[in-house]
Amino acid sequence: MNRRKKLNQILRANAKKASAKLAPKNKDTYVSKADRLKLAEASADATTESTPEAASRSEAV
Repeated sequence: MNRRKKLNQILRANAKKASAKLAPKNKDTYVSKADRLKLAEASADATTESTPEAASRSEAV
């Protein structure tokens, strides 16, 4: 009985691992700190490019 129970336990564990691999991933992919800084810098550059136009308009007025 113990041998059968142990075998079933191992097979059940392997089946659980296999189904977990096939399950959809809900977790976002990891983005390193350096990449986050680059993205933040790029978005800051994009916003500063659009703001000088607004600044020049206010100076002209």
